[in-house]
Amino acid sequence: MKQYDFDQPIDRHGSGAIKCDMLSAYYGREDLLPMWVADMDFATPDFILDALRQRLEHPVLGYTTTPESYWQAVIEWTEKRHGWQIEREWLCYIPGIVKGIAMAINALTKPGDRIVIQPPVYHPFRITTESNGRVVVNNPLIELPEGGYRMDFEQLEEVAKRGCKLLILSNPHNPAGIVWDRESLQRLASICHQHGMVVISDEIHCDMALFGHRHIPFATVSEEAAACSVTFAAPSKTFNMAGVVSSYAIVPNEELRHRLFSWIEANEFGAPHLFAPIATEAAYRQGEAWREQMLRYVEQNVELTADFVACHIPQIKVWKPQASFLVWLDCRALGLDQAALNDLFVNRAHLALNDGAMFGREGEGFMRLNIGLIGQN
Repeated sequence: MKQYDFDQPIDRHGSGAIKCDMLSAYYGREDLLPMWVADMDFATPDFILDALRQRLEHPVLGYTTTPESYWQAVIEWTEKRHGWQIEREWLCYIPGIVKGIAMAINALTKPGDRIVIQPPVYHPFRITTESNGRVVVNNPLIELPEGGYRMDFEQLEEVAKRGCKLLILSNPHNPAGIVWDRESLQRLASICHQHGMVVISDEIHCDMALFGHRHIPFATVSEEAAACSVTFAAPSKTFNMAGVVSSYAIVPNEELRHRLFSWIEANEFGAPHLFAPIATEAAYRQGEAWREQMLRYVEQNVELTADFVACHIPQIKVWKPQASFLVWLDCRALGLDQAALNDLFVNRAHLALNDGAMFGREGEGFMRLNIGLIGQN
């Protein structure tokens, strides 16, 4: 088996990388270690770059069809990795998962409708909902004494009675890295199905479960889940190719699928660009060894982070993620307000992290740290 090098330094400054070239705009200074935007600093796998280079040897970049082999690669990967047997007609390309959420909001709801999110959670869930003229309804997660969160089903039952139309689920959870268990997903599906709510399940981190955890696709946990689910996934986080927009929707329910896919087709959003199928096929057909080695490296970085913080800054609690390369740091014991906490990281530590408050009021006192970079083991 080929061994991949994740210790290779790569300077991304000047490449248009948001995490490097937008530091001044976001943080007011450039002398920061960028550990915020959720892409990794590892080289995109060679087999993906080789597939793109091979296509570029042809001198015409004209209109192209979408090969069926693209969809077959998605189907086979999903069954192998997650035991989910999906059908070809359930699939549709989307030009990015946040854009897909916006499409679902527009196709499945109307202005003024109520949409549930579960803060602290990925901030575009709130922004996209509000920007499209819908009303955000919070169903905050409940913090566990040992760290982590559980869903508040009692509160969800109450808000669901108020005519909510959608719930946007982060599965695995961003920013806390939770791999939701089957029982929680089943109960969520039961409540949402009973009240006529569609669940938009953002599963972009699904292939990055760590430390023996296993991702469970929401749509697979029950017939109720399959009937009310729209799942969004992509190879982009796992294979560090976010710039090649390669997301897709999976919708088992025929009526729901027709409502969403017909809207996407009518607005001509469903045709992938030239490079998306090429990169996706290469990732899913050749990427298993790279993925496994990358995950082991990320696990080492998680442990390295936890050990360093425990030794040098014991007031900060590291919540070890069950999935992905994002670490949720509980900084509340420092006794700082959010402005002072950001000042500590940016102007004293010279680190660019994500402000926990951006994920909702429940994220105040936290920071999100990207450890998808070269470790110092």
